[in-house]
Amino acid sequence: MASAKEYTTEQIRNVAVLGHGGAGKTSLIDALCFAAGSSRRKGSVDEGHALTLCTPEEVKHEISLQCTPAFCEVHDAKINFLDTPGYLDFTGDTVAGVRVADAGLIVVGATAGVEVGTETVWEYCERRKLPRMFCISMMDKENANFDNVYKQIKERLTDKAIPVEIPIGEGEDFRGIINLFSARAHIFKPGTSTGEYEEQDIPEELQSQFEEWETEIQETLATTNEELLEKYLDGGRISREDAIEAMALGMFRGEIFPVFCASATKSFGMRALLRKIVELCPSPAETGGEIATKPGMSEEVAVLPSDSEPFSALIFKTVNEPHVGELSFFRIVSGSIANGVEVENAERGTTEKLHHLSIAQGKERFEVPRLHAGDIGVVAKLKDSHTNDTLSASSRPVTLEPIEFPSADIALAVKGVTRIDEDKLGEVLPKLHEEDPTFSAEFNPVLRQTIARGLGELHLDVQFERMKRKYGVSVVTEAPKIAYRETITKEAQGQGRFKKQSGGRGQFGDCKVKLRPLNEGEGFNFKNSIKGGVIPSKYVPSVAKGIEEAAQHGILAGYPLVDFEAECYDGSYHSVDSSDIAFKVAGSMAFKKVAPDCRPVILEPIIEVAVSTPDSFVGEIMGDITSRRGKVQGMEPNGGKTTIRAKIPEAELYKYAALLRSMTQGRANHTRVFAGYEAVPEHEAQKIIAESKKAND
Repeated sequence: MASAKEYTTEQIRNVAVLGHGGAGKTSLIDALCFAAGSSRRKGSVDEGHALTLCTPEEVKHEISLQCTPAFCEVHDAKINFLDTPGYLDFTGDTVAGVRVADAGLIVVGATAGVEVGTETVWEYCERRKLPRMFCISMMDKENANFDNVYKQIKERLTDKAIPVEIPIGEGEDFRGIINLFSARAHIFKPGTSTGEYEEQDIPEELQSQFEEWETEIQETLATTNEELLEKYLDGGRISREDAIEAMALGMFRGEIFPVFCASATKSFGMRALLRKIVELCPSPAETGGEIATKPGMSEEVAVLPSDSEPFSALIFKTVNEPHVGELSFFRIVSGSIANGVEVENAERGTTEKLHHLSIAQGKERFEVPRLHAGDIGVVAKLKDSHTNDTLSASSRPVTLEPIEFPSADIALAVKGVTRIDEDKLGEVLPKLHEEDPTFSAEFNPVLRQTIARGLGELHLDVQFERMKRKYGVSVVTEAPKIAYRETITKEAQGQGRFKKQSGGRGQFGDCKVKLRPLNEGEGFNFKNSIKGGVIPSKYVPSVAKGIEEAAQHGILAGYPLVDFEAECYDGSYHSVDSSDIAFKVAGSMAFKKVAPDCRPVILEPIIEVAVSTPDSFVGEIMGDITSRRGKVQGMEPNGGKTTIRAKIPEAELYKYAALLRSMTQGRANHTRVFAGYEAVPEHEAQKIIAESKKAND
């Protein structure tokens, strides 16, 4: 049962639980917290009530979709677990979890082994130089193979991984572990739900395997310390206490990555793993703190993980809960905080009072009077503070390093199912962005569509499910329109003459114009070459306005015509019948008459794409780029991976992220930057013109 006991900085461990989707992260956290006695019951992902499976969407899809904190109290320490999504569509929350953790527990399935998600989270941890340990999970599953998975870890992730436990049996025969620190066998009690075991001598048939692994771990640890090396070379065995201390130091330096094995379903291995997390993972006090900046300045400030320091904390997650309001999850970097204290959000220039200061246990929250440096908390109803904002003491306002969220790589057009849904979109979509910064949506006035962007199709689907559940707004999706343009490629001239007589005063406007192309990006320019007052100066701007407005509807397919100059060089007027409106119509008529003679073309937006892929997929990706009318600009090899840079028409990139993942087993990713416009090939232009005509019929 969770409690609100206070823990000092030295007693806290912040551990991000990471891995590919389906590796067993959520089940492992559930089993660890239950084994420690910090949660009420042992949950199940399949049955929808695992501890960190909080939302109806997570229950429906049976996967973690967000970064969810849980904690357990064990060996006089508090472990804050951060359950993170394993699927690439939700890596924004994974990155957030890594940002506020002090160590990573990377979970690898005993049957599936190292997968693309494992490689991805390993890279996230590498960027932050996070101490890590592995847990080979689901050892009770059919075809579980500890040796194969360990070999994959060594080959694909790091050759510094080393087992500190080896399994006794695999699959249905998995019944215990050999602890290489204590040189004892832990035989699990059948039917245990909290990981009870009997300590026994190592089975005789596993003695040689134990000796092999123990020798390796002893040799590895001996190299971390001259004193230990001397002791080992003199024939002495490194004691458990010295071994733990040496491994913790090696893990902190990134020199050793210990490997454990377990079965969350049976609770086998939970107690040993809990103990090792406390013994091997650094407390916030050991991390050395962070470097922050003064708000709006480049001046750096060292923020240290101590209660004696001024308070600072980073908001890493925001959730909007019905009947509660906005919940802000934060990691304290320095100082301590008491319930009801006022703090500052210097970047936004606001103050916030932290009411109902709490700690989170999955979907539950427990109020606490105080939290210490390094701890993770949650507070409700902040006025104007959101994900990636820093809260700090007014005595030392600072800005902490923000979370670097991945950029969206897929876009869909959305519209409300009903008029009421459509009217609510502008209010609801920003709320979804507040909860998940990797999701965004805005109305594009040129395309006249609301464009939603995210990290994948499943990511967007889940956001729309959440929108319907929380706000009652339903949407349908379609492909975003392409912002084509038109332009002209040669000069031509002609006349626009508007004359209308219908009794009384008539309308008369007459102008002669030349249209000529300009360079890309120069827009529209109007040149007045009227001499001798053949068109009174007061009417000439109306000619320009008529041309400019007519150009918005294009010539070929109804897209705006850009990058051209219009010169009005002659014309005539009537002293009574001429007017601004008459010359505006004449200008429009002149444009429509002359523009088709200027060899118009359709322009399409070109995107510069950078694809990062393992070398084995380079050929396939290059072929695919060519099939999309892309032009490869260059290739940059980098240690088994290659970055391919290419320019590809935007029209050819719809759902490219999903296709790229499918083509490369999820191991490639890409970024996009708008590169400009280019003329569409004639055969493609005819298709665009036909589609435009069909849409307008």
